[in-house]
Amino acid sequence: MEVEATSKKQEVLNLTVGALAGILALLVYLFIGSRNETLEVQKLLTSKVEQFALTQNKLDSISTVLDKKIVEVRQLGGSVTELERIKRQLENDKKKLKYDLSFSVQKYTLKIKDYQNFLVLNEEDIRKLKDENGQLRNQARVLEEEKQTILSENEGLRSEKAALTQTVVDYSAQNADLKDKVTLASAMKAVNVKVNALASNGRERDGGSYKASRIDRLKISFIMPSNPVALKNNKDIYVRILDTNGAVVSETGIGGVLWFEGREIGYSIRQSVPFENNDQQVDILFRRDTAYKPGNYSVELYSEGFRIGNGSFAVK
Repeated sequence: MEVEATSKKQEVLNLTVGALAGILALLVYLFIGSRNETLEVQKLLTSKVEQFALTQNKLDSISTVLDKKIVEVRQLGGSVTELERIKRQLENDKKKLKYDLSFSVQKYTLKIKDYQNFLVLNEEDIRKLKDENGQLRNQARVLEEEKQTILSENEGLRSEKAALTQTVVDYSAQNADLKDKVTLASAMKAVNVKVNALASNGRERDGGSYKASRIDRLKISFIMPSNPVALKNNKDIYVRILDTNGAVVSETGIGGVLWFEGREIGYSIRQSVPFENNDQQVDILFRRDTAYKPGNYSVELYSEGFRIGNGSFAVK
């Protein structure tokens, strides 16, 4: 019985050791398999990273070339519209690449090839543009040479023209000066200017000093001397009556403004006088409803843009 029990124990022990050996062998197998799979994944990831970095470098390189071409074409005076469009498209692809979880080197290889083909075609366009610019420069040089030749040939003509122009300027200045002298000579004159007061009953007082209560109207009298260069026509005579403070004495509906030496000045009354060129006597009557304040008054006469005379009176 003891031998049989010992035999059974030995059998159980052998089974247990065999089972443990089998489990250990399985674990070793699984470990080695898992390790091999990990190495394969690492290799695949390393390859993906290298492809990703290479693709990014190629896109960056193409972007740099595009920037240079844009600058070059602008300097040559060509259109950069298409280049800028491709540059925007490239920058968009670069942005997508950073977040492309399903990165495929084949897809980006096709894109890169398209960009490279565009650069090759654009290089031909740049060469043609350079040739055209060279032709334009040659044409410009020829035209400049012709221009210099014409300028040299016309140097004498320019000198003659300058002399003729100066002569015209001199004659114009002389004519303008003569015109001014004629205008001044033809200007009207008002001499012996007197200011008398007319009462409401028509009685006229002279002497130049009057009581305010006795002034119903003012009578401005003067002589217009004959002038051999003046035209016989109607002359508008403007009368300015100024009070002690220099304000224009006026009546509603009678006065107005006139231009004198580039500015507007007010006047008290205007009267059209037929100029007869015979030292004629002129009388102009002025009436206002408001009484005159005491003080010294001045009278100025204007015609055809000139101040032709002046006078004064006083109010007591």
